[in-house]
Parts: sequence; C-alpha cells; structure tokens
Amino acid sequence: MNVTQEHLREEFDAYVAADKKIEPKDWMPDAYRKTLIRQISQHAHSEIVGMLPEGKWITRAPSLQRKAILLAKVQDEAGHGLYLYSAAETLGVERADLVDDLLSGKAKYSSIFNYPSLTWADIGAIGWLVDGAAIMNQVPLCRCSYGPYARAMTRVCKEESFHQRQGYSIMMQLMKGTDAQKEMAQDALNRWWWPSLMMFGPSDGESTHSSQNMKWNIKRFSNDELRQRMVDMTVPQAECIGLKMPDPDLKWNDEKGGHDFGEIDWTEFYDVIAGNGICNKERLEDRNKAHDDGAWVRDAAVAYSEKRNWPLWEVFVRSRQGLGHKHVGSLHASDAEMAIGNARDVYTRRQEGVSIWVVPAESISASSPSDSEALFDPANDKVYRHPTFFVLPDEVNHM
Repeated sequence: MNVTQEHLREEFDAYVAADKKIEPKDWMPDAYRKTLIRQISQHAHSEIVGMLPEGKWITRAPSLQRKAILLAKVQDEAGHGLYLYSAAETLGVERADLVDDLLSGKAKYSSIFNYPSLTWADIGAIGWLVDGAAIMNQVPLCRCSYGPYARAMTRVCKEESFHQRQGYSIMMQLMKGTDAQKEMAQDALNRWWWPSLMMFGPSDGESTHSSQNMKWNIKRFSNDELRQRMVDMTVPQAECIGLKMPDPDLKWNDEKGGHDFGEIDWTEFYDVIAGNGICNKERLEDRNKAHDDGAWVRDAAVAYSEKRNWPLWEVFVRSRQGLGHKHVGSLHASDAEMAIGNARDVYTRRQEGVSIWVVPAESISASSPSDSEALFDPANDKVYRHPTFFVLPDEVNHM
C-alpha cells in the first residue's frame, strides 16, 4: 500500500468510525467493496430463492384472502431482491453476473430456504420465524455504513414486519382450531425452529467475516447476540398461543437476563451450506427453470433497451407534504416519465409518498470524504451562528 492509499484508508476508517455513510462514488478499500458485493448479493439471492417455498402454496391457501396475502408477500420478496441487486450494482458489478453465479450454484444464499414447506402451517412458521429472524438480522443493517444498502434495508424491514405478522396470525388461527390443526402448527414449529436459529450464521468463534464487518459498521451485532435476541423474543410469543418450544434445554437464566438454550446441530448447518440439504437441488432446478422460461421476456427487454440505451436514475420520494425529498434507491428507465412510473411501483407500493423526483445518476456530483475538512470544518469556527451560543437568563422564556 503506497502513501496515498494508506492516507485514504486512514480517512476511510475515521469516516466510518464517525458513523457516516459511504456512497458509491466515495473512495473505499477493495476489501470493503468485495465484502459488500458478497453480502448484498447473497442477501438478494436469498430473497429470490425465498419465494419458492411459499409460492407453491399460493393456490392451496385456505381462503381467497390468504391467497391474496401470500401473493403480496411473495411479490414483496421479489421487490426485495430488486432493491438489493440494485444496491449491489452501485459497487460496480453486473446483475446478470450475480444471477449467473446463483443459477450455477457458485453463489450462496440463506440455508433456511433449503427446507421443504410440507403443510399450510409451514407458511405460518416461515413468516413468524424465518421473517422474524430476518428482521432481527436486518434492522441493524438500516444503519450500515454503506448508504445504498442501508436505504434498501429501511424499505425491506418495513415490509418484513407485515410478513412476520401474517405468519404469526396463521399459527395463532391454527392453535384456535382442531386438535389436528394444533398438531400441524406444533410440527411446523418443531421443524423450523432450529434452522431459523442457524440463519444468524456460525457462532462468533467460528465466524469468518463478523469481526471485520463490525469494524466497518456493516454489521452492528455479533451472530450470537442476534441469536440470543431471537430466542428471547420468540419464546413468549410461542407460549402466548399455546405452542411448546422444541428444546428440552430451554430455560430462563436470571443472571444473564435471557434464555439458555440447547446446542445447535452445526453439522447439519454446514451440510446444507455445502449443497446437501433436503431441497438444495430442487431449489436450483426451479430457479433455472424459471430463468429459462423467462428468457423471452429478458431478450425483448434487452433488445428494446439497446435501442434506447436506458440510463440509471436516482429516486427521491417525499413522504408527505411539507417534508423534503429523500433518496430511496435507483432504477433503469428509458426516460424521466418511465422512471417516475417505475419508481411509483417499486418505492411507493404502500402509499409511502406524495411526490417523486428522478435524476439521472450521471448528473449527480458528490463531495468526497477526503474533502470533508476543507468543506465542512470551517463551520466549527463559527459557533456564534447557533442560538445556543448566547446564554440568556433563566427568567427569559420562549426565545
């Protein structure tokens, strides 16, 4: 590392340590960029593959309303994949290459989706436990040091809350039903509980990336910390509706203020990651079939985009009147009109905004962290610009 790179690295570390956001045009270490590409792409893959266990139950859901709810949930997962692939693209990778890695089996995705959804209760367990674990993992990512990832996660987490609640409501309804329905719910909990705890990754002592990711503020809490929170959150939820946790070693520990729980079967965890899970082969086959079946749509879109050379647009949304527009993400579109229409569909599905701005990404000029001292520090010498600089008597109010 030469002197210039070493200086940039020091500035980068200080900038991140100050809890500031890194943006796509900012300088960043290669290792930071590679780590983000790996994590964001795996996250995107997990959202896409995560549609498969639930998609097969859309036509078999027990009521029209449940069909509509599950369809909306699966649609959300596709949208999450879109947000995350877009965030990954800001790091200089091509989405097509990321998808190819998924289809070939080279790329990893969350091991939880290599388990089968055998009954309707499994859909409840997936929403309650899997999306619950996802929220536990993802809420801290809203404060991730990389801006596009943090903003994508803010939107994802809002929608995951709907996913978790609909799952728990399924389990709640089943536990109010017949003995057979109660057994179905208990069986689903028994099968999904331990894989849900595995979603947080290896124990801290075995985790390869956690330490560095926490130094970079990509990650805020360790795997074991998040896993403990998941256990402590879920146990009372299960007890509330009459479900029994499938862990004979589970007990409350007053000293640590949390539950002690049994040992996870890490052999199973690593076996699934290695591609030997119950549904690993099925999931890849289904994704490849869907990709092949949709080739004509992609070909048509590519042919059209080559004629138009669609640019990248940055999207800003005003949540309500009187507030400023905030950056929410980016997308490709042929022109401003299409960009606004696509932004409405992608970023305001739940009436999150009253106004949309779209700006060509190439038209945006950004300051660099290396310029922060010259640009912003002089303001620190003018503290008299702040009203609190002037001390007033306690008797003077409303000034």
